[in-house]
Amino acid sequence: MPTIRLGQYLTAPISRALDGTPYRYLAGTELADFLACWEDWHRQALAQLSCRIHPTARIHPTAIIGEDVIIGPRVRVWEFSTVRAGSVLCADVSVGFNCEVSRSFLGERSILGHRISISRTLVGADAHLSANLTVAAISMWSPHMSRLEREIILRTPGGLYRCGTPRFGALIGDRVQTGNSISLGPGLALGRDCRITSGVTLAARTVPDHSVVAAPHTSDVHIRQRPAPRGMPSSGA
Repeated sequence: MPTIRLGQYLTAPISRALDGTPYRYLAGTELADFLACWEDWHRQALAQLSCRIHPTARIHPTAIIGEDVIIGPRVRVWEFSTVRAGSVLCADVSVGFNCEVSRSFLGERSILGHRISISRTLVGADAHLSANLTVAAISMWSPHMSRLEREIILRTPGGLYRCGTPRFGALIGDRVQTGNSISLGPGLALGRDCRITSGVTLAARTVPDHSVVAAPHTSDVHIRQRPAPRGMPSSGA
């Protein structure tokens, strides 16, 4: 089976906030191995940290933060957003208005715009995800979506990559930038410095570094003039 090493996509946090926790090994870990031990890593990190929410973080009073969430220095969580289920927000992350972050890792200085929903996803440093982006983490092809059975599998140049779990959204590399109204996952690995234009739906594959992903309709727009109502002069009159 091909390998997907996290360090090929994202940079481990250099802020000392996560020193001494398993997250310091992030870059050297293989994706399927990380997904298998993610919850155990997080339990260890919570036990080792003296302060799970850094005192310099600013969280809006209307935001909801789960009791098992780790929030680093200078993080901003804006109005009506929810961060839960063992998520990690590294130093200088910004989570915009009305977002939902569930069981996800956001690398240093990454930015979520407004109305973004991500689940079981890893985001690299300096990524910028724009409005109305969704990352799905479960396959609709399971016999019943409340009893998940369908393993998430990615297509890679070296063959099929098995994630070993029915719950995985995306691995989004450092400095990835997206447009708005985008649907990603389940099962996606975006290389560093990728750009995704508005309207894209993408899942179950790896995308090389520096790629540009565009929806066909962005270049296939046709504009024609409607006929004038009867009795009204045309624009050329």
